[in-house]
Amino acid sequence: MKFFPISSKKAIFFTIFLYCMIITPLKGAKTSVSSSSDQQPELITYFKSTTLLKKPTIIDLQNQSRTSKITLFTSSDCSIWTKECSNEILKIAQKTEHVKWIKSVRRKIHEHPELAFQEFETSKLVRQELEKMEISYRFPLATTGIRAIIGSGQPPFVALRADMDALPIQEAVEWEHKSKIAGKMHACGHDAHVAMLIGAARILKAREKNLKGTVILIFQPAEEAGNGAKRMIKDGALENVEAIFAAHVSHQHPTGVIGSRTGPLLAGCGFFKAVISGKTGPASNPHHSIDPVLAASAVVISLQSIVSRESNPLDSQVVSVTSFNAGDNLDVIPETVTLSGTFRAFSTTNFYQLLKRIREVFTEQASVFRCSATVDFFEDKDTIYPPTVNDNTMYEHVKKVASDLVGTTNFKVVPPMMGAEDFSFYSEVIPAAFFYIGIRNETLGSIHTGHSPHFMIDEDVLPIGAATHAAIAERYLYEYGS
Repeated sequence: MKFFPISSKKAIFFTIFLYCMIITPLKGAKTSVSSSSDQQPELITYFKSTTLLKKPTIIDLQNQSRTSKITLFTSSDCSIWTKECSNEILKIAQKTEHVKWIKSVRRKIHEHPELAFQEFETSKLVRQELEKMEISYRFPLATTGIRAIIGSGQPPFVALRADMDALPIQEAVEWEHKSKIAGKMHACGHDAHVAMLIGAARILKAREKNLKGTVILIFQPAEEAGNGAKRMIKDGALENVEAIFAAHVSHQHPTGVIGSRTGPLLAGCGFFKAVISGKTGPASNPHHSIDPVLAASAVVISLQSIVSRESNPLDSQVVSVTSFNAGDNLDVIPETVTLSGTFRAFSTTNFYQLLKRIREVFTEQASVFRCSATVDFFEDKDTIYPPTVNDNTMYEHVKKVASDLVGTTNFKVVPPMMGAEDFSFYSEVIPAAFFYIGIRNETLGSIHTGHSPHFMIDEDVLPIGAATHAAIAERYLYEYGS
């Protein structure tokens, strides 16, 4: 090997050059390793933001059996509400893990249906989910009801309501999560209502720092002929609340389509049972008796004239006699006849006018035939439902929110329906809006009306319903808060 002579100055420069060449890559390698070791585990994020405004808040919203966290970023300023604010809420609802969870909640409820004021396990499940989300609540109200709270605890207060009870119907739908309780079924979608409201709770809790007030979540028992709403109000469910909203699934609209209207949406509904009393006697000698059958027959005819001759033809009302019982003795005029039926109207004034006139027709018409009559409207059993009337401002709020979330073509103005809902008790007390959300999907067989043993829902509605609830509440606090 040969060596070449160099000067001392050149040797110094050469040494420095070699040092720089060797040390610089080592520093780069060290930096790369350090960066890799400091990298956090990948987090599930609901939004992606180009500008991180604050340190991500990590909130455990999963079942206790899971250890993953969900990082939520506030990616836009919603002090002035824009469509992007609605889109962010919808993104949360549509995340895979959220959809999977909300479906699992609905299925658990569906498998274990409970009738009015017996929703103990359903209520327990709701409370467990609220506790996992660290959402405070009051319990019990109206036996099994829950009033949960999310937000600042300060005004304004807006409420969202879901009903929890099932029906005494044997489920005829064969699927993995069919009702496990014989003779009981969620045949009206209340299991979906509860799941959507719990889903909304999860979204609102994740966005709690954005809430400019307080959201009240009302999980109500006994909507089906139990007037749970009336008892919830009595137990303080509407304390401080200035507006309330609720949804009901509907097989009349495709999945995700939202419908409502201003003013009367659902009829007031009442039931009656009347006993007309006369004097029994042989049918062969009717002059020895006082015939309640004749009196009852006249009453039935006269009741029809209330609607046909006393009400405005443009204001729909119904009086129907559905039961006529005079016994089964073919040779005897009975002592009593029992009649039962229902009446409905779209205004509170007309509804109570119908009640008054039904009572008068029974008593006065019976007296024409020398009989007497008593009428029971079951007021002590809370079976009278006033009409459900949407406040115009609250309806417009639902319309705005729905149009942002599902598009203007997927919001429908629906006609009034003769069905009844005990949400009407809330709408009597404070401004309210009730809306439908479609579940119709012919491919899945989600086509049957409520209260049918074949009733089922398209579960794709669940995240849409959750997002709609959450957006209605959050946007209300922004736009109607002081």
